[in-house]
This record gives sequence, C-alpha cells and structure tokens, in this order.
Amino acid sequence: MIKILDKLTPKSYAGIVLVTAAYITLVFNSLFLYKTYVAAVSTGHWDGLFLLSVPLLLFMLSCIFLTWFSLISFIKPLAILSVLISAVVFYAVVNYGVIFDKDMLRNMVETDTGEAFSYLNLSLLLYVVLLGLLPALILLRTKFTQSFGARLKSFLVINLVCITASAAIMGAFYEDYVSIGRNNRQLTSYITPFAFYTASYKFVRDKYFLPPLPFQLLDNAPSLLTPEQGSLTVLIVGETARAKNFSLGSYTKPTNLYTPELGVKFFSDVSACGTATAISVPCMFSRLNRQQFKQRLAQSQENALDIIHRAGVDVLWLDNNSSCKGVCARVENVNIATSSSQPLCDGQFCYDEILVQQLVERLAQQPDQQQTQHENKQKNKPASNRLIVLHMIGSHGPTYYRRYPPSQRRFTPDCARSDIQNCTEAELANSYDNTISYTDYILSRVIKVLQQQTAENLTLLYVSDHGESLGENGLYLHGFPYSLAPKEQTQVPLIYWSNQLANQNYNDCVNQQLAKPLSHDNIFDTLLGITHVATKLYQPELDIFTPCKQLQKVGQVIAQSN
Repeated sequence: MIKILDKLTPKSYAGIVLVTAAYITLVFNSLFLYKTYVAAVSTGHWDGLFLLSVPLLLFMLSCIFLTWFSLISFIKPLAILSVLISAVVFYAVVNYGVIFDKDMLRNMVETDTGEAFSYLNLSLLLYVVLLGLLPALILLRTKFTQSFGARLKSFLVINLVCITASAAIMGAFYEDYVSIGRNNRQLTSYITPFAFYTASYKFVRDKYFLPPLPFQLLDNAPSLLTPEQGSLTVLIVGETARAKNFSLGSYTKPTNLYTPELGVKFFSDVSACGTATAISVPCMFSRLNRQQFKQRLAQSQENALDIIHRAGVDVLWLDNNSSCKGVCARVENVNIATSSSQPLCDGQFCYDEILVQQLVERLAQQPDQQQTQHENKQKNKPASNRLIVLHMIGSHGPTYYRRYPPSQRRFTPDCARSDIQNCTEAELANSYDNTISYTDYILSRVIKVLQQQTAENLTLLYVSDHGESLGENGLYLHGFPYSLAPKEQTQVPLIYWSNQLANQNYNDCVNQQLAKPLSHDNIFDTLLGITHVATKLYQPELDIFTPCKQLQKVGQVIAQSN
C-alpha cells in the first residue's frame, strides 16, 4: 500500500498543481461537465471541439487558482483543503441537488449541532473517505525539496501556459460560452469547489467586514386601535412544510385529519420569501418585500414583532428550532432546551408537542382573562393583548422520521435514515407526510387551547418558512436559489382560525380570499391587522383580511351584545 501511494504521490510543486487540478476537474466537476453537455446539446448549435474545450478550460483555470491562492509556498495545504471541501460539496450536489450560494452558506452557519449531525450518514462518510481523505493522504505524503526559485519558475510557466491557452479557448469558442452562459446562469454554481469559495467570500464579507447600518425605528408611536378588547394571537411558524402535501388543499393522502373539524381556513396559493430559514423567517417579519429584502438592511430596522410590542402588545417567541434568526432579539424569547430528561426530547431535538406544553404553561401564568377584562373595563384600562409565536421544527429534514412520535407514524413504510436519496419514493413520501400529519395534530391542539381562553379576539395563523424537494427532478431538501427553485420549495401552506369565524358573514368573506395569490410579503400587515396595531407602516392592501374587517367588527358587536 505504501509503495502504491509513493508511486501516486506528486514529486514537485508543478506535479501537485497539475494532479490536483486534473482531479478536481474530472471527478468533482463531472456533474458540471455533464450539465454543460446537456445545455450545449439543447442549444442545437454545438460541436465536439467546444465540448472538449470545457474540461480543458476548467483545468487551466483550476491551475491558475491553485498557483495564485497558494502563494507558492502553501500549495499542499490549499490542495488538501480543496479536495476535502470538494468531497463534501460534491456529495451534497450529486445526492441532494444542493447549490452552494451565499444564502446557503448563511443557512449552514446558523444551523445548530443537532441539525448538523442529522446529515451524517454512511453515504457521506464513503464520499469523504474515498474521494477526499485518500487523495488528501497522497498529497500529504508529498515531499519535494525544490527551492523557492524553482517553484517560482514553475509558477510562471504554469500561468503563462494556462492563461494563454484559456485566452485561446475563449477566443475560439466565445459565442458558444456566452450563449450557454446567458441561458444557463445556474451552471457556474456547480463548479466545485470554486462556487463554494465564492459564496464563502461573499458571506464572510457581508457578515464580518461590512459595517452595521444604524438601527432605525420605523414608527415612533405605534398604538392599539381597540385596546379595550382583549386579544390573544398565536402565530405558528412552520418548518419545511410544502403546500403540495396538505390534504386541506388538493393532496390525496389524508395528511390533515385533525384541523378540518375545527373550521380552519387553508390558503392555497402562498409563496415563500426564500427557500431557507435564514432568509425566509427574517423576511416574512420585515417591512421589506422579497425583492427589497437584504439581510443587512433588515437587521438594521424594526420588524413586525418590534412594532407590535411597542404598540402595547405582549410578545413572546417560543422556539423549538435552531433560532429565531434575529427576529425575536428585542422581545421576550425562549429557546426550548432539548435535554433528554424531558419526555418529548432526545437530547438533540424535541417533538413539537413541547410547544403546546409551553403555551399552556405560559397562559396559565396569566391572571384570568375574563376577570382582567371586566376589571379593566371598570377601571377604563386596556385589556390584555398578546402575541405568542411558536417556531416549530416541523418537517425539517433529512431525518424526517425524527420529527414525529411513534404514535403519529400513520403512513408506512417510512424512511428511517438520513441518506434519504437511498429510500424508495414511497418511503420518503410517507416519512414526510407523517411530519405534515403531526403538524396538523399540533395545530389542532393549539386551537383547542385557544378555545378555552376568554379573550374577545382569538386567532391562530400558521405559515411555513419554505417548502421542500423530495426527489422531484433529482432535487432534495431546500435552499435552491429562488430564481431556480421548484415550486415544491417555494409554495407554502397558510392556515387560519379565529373565533370571529363564528360570524357567518365574516366566515363567507374569508372563504372568498382563500384562492388569492399571497406571499410572505402579506404577513407583516396581516399581523398588524390581527393584533389591531395602528401604525403608519400598515398597508391595508397587503393585509389578507382587509376585505373582511368591517364584517369582523360587526361580529364583535354581535358577540358583545350577547
């Protein structure tokens, strides 16, 4: 074995550069080369020489990268690092269809350890060992005694040849490269590991080197429109739930058995702001719409929770996910501990029923709503107005089977592993559908808790952060660039329940809104409307329930008169 490694080991600076560049080009960029071939064929005007030029050009550019970024003296560390990173990236790209851009990097960095470990499996280990560690070991054994001058000479020769050859290739096939590049902009995202390096640079630049913007109050004096009426609103932020798999919509499998009997409303055409939690959660609470949203800008100004809280509503965020992504930084928030000593937790994750427990405990800590409202009216004081946000772990993959307890394992056989690409289509769908069914159960539990409260306005609003791919067109999970993302990743469920739906006119009006195209852009104003907050920021045309507001008020008057 040692002798074989010795024969394979490059013996010079130039050898390391050339061997590493060739390995990266032919192995880790095989998918990129294939997609380029498919794109070229689809144009109808290509030739064999152009296709041969693509791997050659990529090889040349890889050589240039390795020589310049290794600063001549650090070629071994850079080559080893590139091979190891490429092995992990290649696994994700080939098996899940993941594209590594800046938003994906942000999502990865903000992932907690429990989520990170859920991606570990035998398939990933084999990729890393066979394609990463073994070549890295060969590079590590490289020993050469070339002087700096000799390495500098190799550096100059390699760059002269590669730059000249690259220019010649681009000159000869310029129209082909421009045509394919213009019509297939996503192709460069598959170039490994350079797309990953580019995304990492952009993420680090934006997060650590751009100065923070001054924090901006968007409204100096938000207030409550009807402070004399007590209200309790529960907003449930779902995780990775796609609208396609809700039988409240058109899905044929019975994934929603619990909520229909409670009279919930399902909005069937809702688009997410992003395809990853790190983008979509801050975006849905931001005054910025999807086109305007920039992480840095959103972090420098108030969000919906801030405005609602300053208007006089008690706001609480309960989190059973990785975090609130900064949205709850200025309101009361609780991250639920995943200690295995709790019956609903295993040390890494908790079932979402723990959110129902926490909700009940929090509501029990408050004085009797009915008594408080009566006393407040006698003393001419505002009643209690509360907004509680429950952040679910929902359908977070790839370990879908860990998101629901055995009692909620309705659809079998399911996929009890994290390398979901190795499960059958039926097994994977069953696991995911079990998470949706369990989510439906959680919603029904929360609604029943609300029905026991005595506030005059009781509301539940559920919306998922983004969707999920389950193998359609070879894609899994989420996080695809929005412009390229399939509907499975962008279309999300939105579910509404309110005690005001007992008013038939209001109920009928809400029914008329269910098929309207909506998005996360509607959440900001809808929350302001539900919590009765008056602010100059409010845009009634974006509030889902604006057409029904007057009917809701009529319903409240009727309820009060009774």
